[in-house]
Amino acid sequence: MNSNSSVFSQLLFILLSSSLAQPPSSKQNSFLQCLSYHSKASIPFSSTFFTPGSSAFTTVLNSTAQNLRYLVPSKPKPEFIFTPMHDSQVQYAVICSKQLGIHLRVRSGGHDYEGLSYVSQIETPFIIVDLAKLRSVNVDIQANSAWIQAGATIGEVYYRIAQKSRTHGFPAGLCTSLGVGGHITGGAYGTMMRKYGLAADNVLDARIVDVNGRILDRKTMGKDLFWAIRGGGGASFGVILWWKIKLVPVPSTVTVFFVSKTLEQGATKLLHRWQQVAATKLDKDLNIRVLIQPTVLDSKSGKRTVTTLYQGQFLGGVKRLLNVMQTGFPELNLTRKYCTQTSWLNSVMYIAGYATGTRPEVLLQGKPTFKSYFKSKSDFVKDPIPETALEGLWKRLLDETAPLIIWNPYGGMMSKISESAIPFPHRNVLFKIQYLATWQAANENEAKHINWMRKLYTYMAPYVTKSPRQAYVNYKDLGLGINKKKNTSIAEASAWGNRYFKGNFNRLVKIKTKVDPQNFFRHEQSIPPLVLQARKTRT
Repeated sequence: MNSNSSVFSQLLFILLSSSLAQPPSSKQNSFLQCLSYHSKASIPFSSTFFTPGSSAFTTVLNSTAQNLRYLVPSKPKPEFIFTPMHDSQVQYAVICSKQLGIHLRVRSGGHDYEGLSYVSQIETPFIIVDLAKLRSVNVDIQANSAWIQAGATIGEVYYRIAQKSRTHGFPAGLCTSLGVGGHITGGAYGTMMRKYGLAADNVLDARIVDVNGRILDRKTMGKDLFWAIRGGGGASFGVILWWKIKLVPVPSTVTVFFVSKTLEQGATKLLHRWQQVAATKLDKDLNIRVLIQPTVLDSKSGKRTVTTLYQGQFLGGVKRLLNVMQTGFPELNLTRKYCTQTSWLNSVMYIAGYATGTRPEVLLQGKPTFKSYFKSKSDFVKDPIPETALEGLWKRLLDETAPLIIWNPYGGMMSKISESAIPFPHRNVLFKIQYLATWQAANENEAKHINWMRKLYTYMAPYVTKSPRQAYVNYKDLGLGINKKKNTSIAEASAWGNRYFKGNFNRLVKIKTKVDPQNFFRHEQSIPPLVLQARKTRT
């Protein structure tokens, strides 16, 4: 046995040395030997395993990462990236990482705002298990459901559903390159949430690799863990492999529209009115979000103003939409010329920013529609923000180079679902705010942009939710607090945990303690277990 093991090690070393630019370290070698030991089929290491010395490493690392801040040379890089081709290889990756004491990060789509799926700032070395090759989408129209693999993008899911039916859809995200593995773990909102709730509200089953390397489904994982993974944030409880989602009915004709208003055209009063009607007065078939940013008013002088862009999706035809708007929001002056009737799939592409006429097959590429350096924060609002406060917001927006603020209305089905139905608690609010400061050059003064964001966040405090000031977990914000490697106290974690989950945070901690007491699945804002705090207190 020992002789065979020695021969195997030598052969593996020769194989790896020929396929990589440099020989593997002892940790890399041990990990690969462990994978090969557990795997019943051979693993093509040359196409699934990438080290910093290999030619494809940077391409693979950067492939789905959206925030360029976390790709600069000064940020920590993984020891290696493993891109499993089968569910079993994810199992073995977890088993081997745990056995060898290797810190693990898991990436499905790379959209996490603070880069936590591909950068570890609290402990090194670390590795990445990238699920990009696990992207099957199996749609069953008769059962009104689909099994979707964690590495698929939400755009691929939409495309595969539409392939089978023009009258089925799924209420998930607006950005089509989101990886569904992480997206749904945070709740996942989209333009149909007022009609059907979140993506996580429409999950029927799941398959997850737990800390012991077992693949569990809804029945075998138990109701607590199934509750936790639908909105409790990614990478705290295991590795999501598959979601089983419930498809929802959509009409064959969907109407979309854009209407823009500048300050000079009465944007302040109009936005104040939007706050009063968007969540509470308008038909749940209608979702109107608002994108707010500075634009150039006069190209010669460079004078800028603030533009509010009303972007709507209506589950129905233009005639009924105009009746709904005339009754509920006549102030927007929406007319037929601003409206486009199309299919549900094309409406998704319209909202995502694809040019008119773009073939839907572009969704199968799974590529981010944009990449930039950015910092983001989020808020939730229960009462309309006064016009005077909006005027103060405009002044601050005009102080920043390229900011963007997005307001998403809630209400409808969102307000009918209990705050504790899943970990996502933000139900009884009017709308959510996303703040973004963006820049395009690595040599720009990052601190300047982040300082602007902090000041804006402070300014908005009187007008948003309080005790706690709520935040959306899929818009990760390390400015709210971070874990300290393996030993973070519950009190410290509650600084951000209560904002993301409100009263559900305590239940998440209890579930974490039960399923991962040693905190193997961890990152800067993962759910900490109680056990670690108790052990720390005793010592």
